[in-house]
Amino acid sequence: MPDVLFYHLERAGLDDVLPGLLERTRERGWKALVRVSSKERAEALDNHLWTYKEDSFLAHALERDQRANEQPILVTTKKGNPNTADVIFFADGATPEAWSDPELSAYKRVVLLFDGRDPLALDSAREQWKQARASGLGITYWQQSDTGKWEKRA
Repeated sequence: MPDVLFYHLERAGLDDVLPGLLERTRERGWKALVRVSSKERAEALDNHLWTYKEDSFLAHALERDQRANEQPILVTTKKGNPNTADVIFFADGATPEAWSDPELSAYKRVVLLFDGRDPLALDSAREQWKQARASGLGITYWQQSDTGKWEKRA
């Protein structure tokens, strides 16, 4: 059963937070799958992950790229785990079809990132929390402090 983590973004947006989480994932030797809600958002993240730092980048691919299944980080809009990722990040409104989906058991971690400044995203995250708990999953909730650090709240 995977660890489920909800990340409540308040002080920084997805483009600021996701690269750091992906770096820590790779430091553990894990592969990552980033599922977003639209091809446009996937392409924007693709560009961002190549340029988010002047002296660094995160090796990754989009689902349409050649040899995408061999990449340490794959950005997609589709269901599945083509790169045999250890961690799946749901972002930009993407959510699991069902928290009881057997697909989720293939991951060590399932991470849902949501923008707490967006009322619709906040409502959706609350509903996802309820569904994940009802599925019997162990969940932790992380929120950004005033200084931008992550604090475990539940």
